[in-house]
Amino acid sequence: MAGGSHDLEGRVEIYHDGEWGTVCNDYFDTPEAQVVCRQLGYPGGTPFTDNQFGSGTGRIWLDNLECIGTEVKLSYCNAAHWGSNNCGHIEDAGVECLLNE
Repeated sequence: MAGGSHDLEGRVEIYHDGEWGTVCNDYFDTPEAQVVCRQLGYPGGTPFTDNQFGSGTGRIWLDNLECIGTEVKLSYCNAAHWGSNNCGHIEDAGVECLLNE
């Protein structure tokens, strides 16, 4: 995560194919935030889709991300093909993760 005021929040950034990039906020909701935070070792989280943590740079790796909420990683969720998107960085998704449930 990047751009947050503390370690539990920020813009969702993902490392894929040797390059850091972001996740578009299209369809990004509670199940997706839960997966992001669990992947980072937290029990859950809350989504932010209003560019709360600023715009990222580089590739927008994932768009139209749809998770059930039980996946272990974002890469296990349904999404458009890696790097295929109709987004700008103004649409970068963010999360705030929970320290405890």
